[in-house]
Amino acid sequence: MTDNQTVQACTDAWTQSIESISELLAPLPTDSWNRATECPGWSVRDVVSHIIAVESELLGDPRPIHSLPRDLLHVTSEFARYVELPVDKRRCHTPIELTSELEYTVIRRSRALRNSRQEPGDPVRSPAGPLARELPYWALLRDRAVDVWVHEQDLRRALGVPGNLGSPAALITRDALLEGLPKAVAKLAGAPAGTVVSFDVTGAVEFLRTVRVDAEGRGTVDERVSLAPDVQFAMDWETYVRLACGRGRPGPVKAEGDQELAARVLANFALTP
Repeated sequence: MTDNQTVQACTDAWTQSIESISELLAPLPTDSWNRATECPGWSVRDVVSHIIAVESELLGDPRPIHSLPRDLLHVTSEFARYVELPVDKRRCHTPIELTSELEYTVIRRSRALRNSRQEPGDPVRSPAGPLARELPYWALLRDRAVDVWVHEQDLRRALGVPGNLGSPAALITRDALLEGLPKAVAKLAGAPAGTVVSFDVTGAVEFLRTVRVDAEGRGTVDERVSLAPDVQFAMDWETYVRLACGRGRPGPVKAEGDQELAARVLANFALTP
């Protein structure tokens, strides 16, 4: 896939997910907006507010002037404060106001993406406040497709409306999360040189990947099957996503082999901020 094809694929995936969110919210009763999600401290309305806030920032809209309450226990870092501020600002907004703002933001953002003259490799800044970094334009679009899809799944689980687990954005999310597997195993879990850990994932998105730790302690991931891995994980796709994104207590995970290493890997699996 060329860089231009990647840009288009990420744009299409983002569009499909964010429009699915709008469709999900349209018939939602008012009390459902207050349902808790697996994002600490956030309800359905808060996740929607976060999506609006990030896309608005990418459009160049000014951040709201607002003082956060001091009793938000889930706000534990400067990054969390940065993310929370526009969310808390919208907590007094009605569902109609939020759905209208989301629809308007999607229209504006879609137009901006269509009219963009950015080349795939052009450096841009990510909308992450204290964690902001420079990255290629195509990578920013990939990150947005991933973030919106992950939050779509947060909303669907909170509302009990499953769907889109195998969507185009789900496949982009798979590839993005797989890039972090070597770090989770080799660096964060401290797997020693020569370690082999395999992941057998089933469901709407299926894959088999193996992480290998070389003599220098660096991890790599590939599709080659290992007949005797030190640890072999088996789980469904939704469980994998929830683990990789630090979402609550996921579904059953089968781990064969070195149980101490398996526990360390699972404890360090979340790679999203």
